[in-house]
Amino acid sequence: MHPKAGIILQARYGSSRLRGKALERIGTSTILEHCLRRLGQGGAARVVLATTTESEDDALEAVATRLGVAVYRGDRDDVLKRFAEAAAAFDLDPVIRATADNPAVDMDSSGRVIAALRQTQADYMREEGLPLGAAVEGMTAATLQRAARLATDPYDREHVTPFILKRRDLFRVTHVDAPAPLRRPSLRLTVDTRDDLAWVRELFARTGADTPPLASLIAAAGCGDVSMPQPPSAAPFYEVEVA
Repeated sequence: MHPKAGIILQARYGSSRLRGKALERIGTSTILEHCLRRLGQGGAARVVLATTTESEDDALEAVATRLGVAVYRGDRDDVLKRFAEAAAAFDLDPVIRATADNPAVDMDSSGRVIAALRQTQADYMREEGLPLGAAVEGMTAATLQRAARLATDPYDREHVTPFILKRRDLFRVTHVDAPAPLRRPSLRLTVDTRDDLAWVRELFARTGADTPPLASLIAAAGCGDVSMPQPPSAAPFYEVEVA
């Protein structure tokens, strides 16, 4: 485990697309539990839940506390501010961003992204080619704090990383290819809708495991060749969760 690195999982009960989805169950666990466990089992860094100060998010804090995960509560709509404050509160560097609509997040992606960040000396890093909902994003603490100071567009503040991705004049943004066996970019594993939830529940059930590795989920989907069609309104990776 990298001593200062941290994985911040953003979540709120009042998700704009599927309210309360963080507490929907896949098998015996909630989506939030799946996310927290998978991110933690990768062993790359400590995990922090970043949720809001709204009373409805007390339930999310309770789940994290039961699993031994630290919690930071901040602004409901300014997610960039919430992220930056959480990173500062726990002195995290680098910072991995994960979202609580991805119960099939690759358990090892955080470690690979942290290693790539350090190897390339980039400000921002992500893996390309993983199924939608399996990837994370990585950035240095300085990059996150700088974005939090400079971004003014409400969209950039709501979605955390678009400002970094747009401002190539300020940040060294790069990517690496995901491991070849896991490259299935057409496979949708994120949960934005009821149809997504039904699909991911079915995949988990097919594996017969409570915490199946990403490779098993890809195999359960037909080696990645069979997936739910992505709706026209589906957002790019970094926009998936408005938490």
